[in-house]
Amino acid sequence: MEITATPVPRKRPSAPQTVAEFEKWLSRKKTDANYEFVRGRIIRKPPMMQEELFIVDFLVRRFVKTQSFELGDNLLTEFDSYVDAYRKRVPDLAFFNASQIASTRIGERVMPIFTIEVLSDSESQNDVLEKVQDYFDAGVQLVWYIAPKQQKIYAYTSPDDIKVYKGPDVCSAAPVVPDFQFVIQDLFQS
Repeated sequence: MEITATPVPRKRPSAPQTVAEFEKWLSRKKTDANYEFVRGRIIRKPPMMQEELFIVDFLVRRFVKTQSFELGDNLLTEFDSYVDAYRKRVPDLAFFNASQIASTRIGERVMPIFTIEVLSDSESQNDVLEKVQDYFDAGVQLVWYIAPKQQKIYAYTSPDDIKVYKGPDVCSAAPVVPDFQFVIQDLFQS
């Protein structure tokens, strides 16, 4: 009589359900890629492309001329932004005030007051609306979605209040950063 061993099914690790579990999973992954985490979904976030460099360069050069920058606030690229225990986003650019930056020294997790996203070809309208909602759920006061192909900025002051800027319009980050403003066509000039 031949005895055969019954294979023991390997227990598959469960998918992360919280940001803490996700970050533990990510620490074991050994990757430089950016990921967002939204209610159990792990979303690989493509890095900003060189075609977007002129946008970041323009915005940062304008921002460093503001009073906010002089006071220690900053506009930074692709930093983790914590919505809640179940959602973490990575905006293309994010405004953090000096107090928020200082609080990260003691391990506090912060959410920017103002975020900027550059619309990519892979993003659907639903993706955009979900991100905007997440940002406002976390207390963000202003979200800009920059659409390079249309040469427009969609400025959200709430998930339902949006203003579209184009051409000769002056786009302002007021009231968050009142002196951070520019003419849209200056951003897209070749």
